[in-house]
Amino acid sequence: MSKIHNEVLLANRDYVSSFNKGDLAMPPARQFAILTCMDARLDPAKYAGLSEGDAHVIRNAGGRASDDAIRSLVISYKLLGTKEWFVIHHTDCGMETFTNDIMSDLLASSLKTASVDATGWHDGGEGPGSTDGKYINWLTIKNQAESVLEDVKRIKAHSLVPSDIPVYGYVYDVKTGRLIEVPEATAAGQAS
Repeated sequence: MSKIHNEVLLANRDYVSSFNKGDLAMPPARQFAILTCMDARLDPAKYAGLSEGDAHVIRNAGGRASDDAIRSLVISYKLLGTKEWFVIHHTDCGMETFTNDIMSDLLASSLKTASVDATGWHDGGEGPGSTDGKYINWLTIKNQAESVLEDVKRIKAHSLVPSDIPVYGYVYDVKTGRLIEVPEATAAGQAS
């Protein structure tokens, strides 16, 4: 086993020794969901004041409203009763550092981890790669406020999303911990 694997299992053993959350209900107690980025610097429980069982937290690269994220939000509402949703992107996001073409080219070169420096992304791995990356929209980000607005609009326009669910748009500042509202996104996400 790897060092990380062992650390996770040891941490879980410690967690289990004082675990007392077995009676939490499946639906989130505070009836809301957050769609946010998988970035390790973000801790939605801390920045949104959550405890286990409070809310659904859906995470992916960039916190984008992908088909799978919308699937999760719809399940969150339809089967588990959430009534409000937040879309929260963040400053200094890795999704701002590449484009669909850059990702596709890196994957075509090799499947090994790429590196980045002041001149951009570089693939130091040896092939084979795969050209399948060109068929994926990687949902990269050029401007955080615009991407939050785009995602809120996409969620609100989806045929499986009821119009009475408000969707709020924010950008989390990784330097200060502050949630900064994107007023245009929150306006677009109003319940009707």
